[in-house]
Amino acid sequence: MLDATKFRNLVSGRRRGVTAAVWRTLFRMASLPYGAAVAWRNRQFDTGRRPIQRVDVPVISVGNLTVGGTGKTPMVEWLARWFRAQDIRVVVISRGYGAEAGAQNDEALELEQKLPDVPHLQNPDRVAAAHTAIEEFESQLILLDDGFQHRRIERDLNLVLIDALEPFGYGHLLPRGLLREPVANLRRADAVVLTRADAVTPQVREQIRSQIEAWTGSAAWIEVAHRPVALRDHAGREAPLDSLAGQRIGAFCGIGNPAGFRHSLAAAGFELVELREFPDHHAFDGRDVASLDRWLQTLDVEAVVCTHKDLVKIGTAQIGRYPLWALQIGIELISDPEPLEARLRSIAAAVGDGGATGRPDDAA
Repeated sequence: MLDATKFRNLVSGRRRGVTAAVWRTLFRMASLPYGAAVAWRNRQFDTGRRPIQRVDVPVISVGNLTVGGTGKTPMVEWLARWFRAQDIRVVVISRGYGAEAGAQNDEALELEQKLPDVPHLQNPDRVAAAHTAIEEFESQLILLDDGFQHRRIERDLNLVLIDALEPFGYGHLLPRGLLREPVANLRRADAVVLTRADAVTPQVREQIRSQIEAWTGSAAWIEVAHRPVALRDHAGREAPLDSLAGQRIGAFCGIGNPAGFRHSLAAAGFELVELREFPDHHAFDGRDVASLDRWLQTLDVEAVVCTHKDLVKIGTAQIGRYPLWALQIGIELISDPEPLEARLRSIAAAVGDGGATGRPDDAA
């Protein structure tokens, strides 16, 4: 059984040897029908065989090309706060991946704590959810969380997030790599956001930008850093980062890109002893808590840190005798914000005019 870490080691090429080569060959073969299905589906929308529906308010999509965490939730939070500051009623819509029937998934629970005045609707039928947002919540703007591959709703701004640590999914479609669809499909993007840009050198950032511009043309380019801002416990109390200064910590995460969390822990200045990785969207239970307790006891640590996404699921204030904290992450635009904010102002003005911006082209 391949867990997330072993899978990444295989598709990245870090794991070597005959067995690894066989796995990569099998993955490459499996990626062929996957790629054909993705191409066929996109062609249906490109040619109009599948309709793209416009709703009555502006729509902004936040998505990515790869599986795993690129920082969509902090970006959705940032956008929601930007529009709420303009007194615009916002609703977040997502598919609800990883949620049990009738329950919210981890991203929804996280955003609910951070944005209590922004409703979050989860529905595989996001067109139906959009109508609900408009009719029942009187939404003036819809944020589609993880919406790049969802093409049924036309959008006024298509944001695609690229993680600076894993920008192109190791160059292959699933399952040989991490790409959900070919990089050339970035042509549908209106803006590309390079997340965790501070984790790589300016030269690497420029190299990534040059590669992306070959596909996106005039799309806006934005670079953001993910900054640790505070610690949060299960009761919602916050503490400054330096409250763990000088303490040895263990950490765990169940997210798509553990390397991003490791980078954030280092940026917070924590003395990390070991990071334990779980699969993305892992549903923690009592056995996991007991296993984590036993693991922590072998490390000689004083506290344990996880992501906010994990904290809302694990449902405990401490693991054994170790206090449990979530690392709160915010984003900071470190490149010129005007290419993005000009588009946001245009959409905000359309809300004031009482409708969507009415883009003539298909950006869905």
